[in-house]
Amino acid sequence: MASLNVGNLGEYLREQRRNAQLSLRQLADAAGVSNPYLSQIERGLRRPSAEVLQQVAKALRISAETLYVRAGILDADRDRDEVETRAVILADPSLNERQKQVLLQIYESFRKENGFGVGEPPAGEDGSGTDGQEPDGADVRGTRTADQDDAGPRRTAG
Repeated sequence: MASLNVGNLGEYLREQRRNAQLSLRQLADAAGVSNPYLSQIERGLRRPSAEVLQQVAKALRISAETLYVRAGILDADRDRDEVETRAVILADPSLNERQKQVLLQIYESFRKENGFGVGEPPAGEDGSGTDGQEPDGADVRGTRTADQDDAGPRRTAG
């Protein structure tokens, strides 16, 4: 059977499995995939789905996004910062699984609020927005309260 150019993924998975001191069978059981199928992935003969990669990543306790990049599902250059941030959060041993998931949800909500996560950066290359607005759409033009001097623009809901 010819290789599908996923050898880099297979080699990486084998390395991660060995680092975790798991046999092929143990990882297959933990990920809920068959032993022969996992073996074919490691040898670069099969291209796993995103769902299978997520199960394997969870079993190895590594970032699924890292596997997605290696499998060619995510664009490494465009998504590198996001992938690295997610990987650091997921790898942090001081956080439990619930905390990691909550932190990732907050991170994603901020990215969406700032115009990222939908494929395009916000208007203006520096992410500053346009027309006197912050990236989140808040108007920052000279709105002041009676007790403010010239302390600068004040954010208002937009």
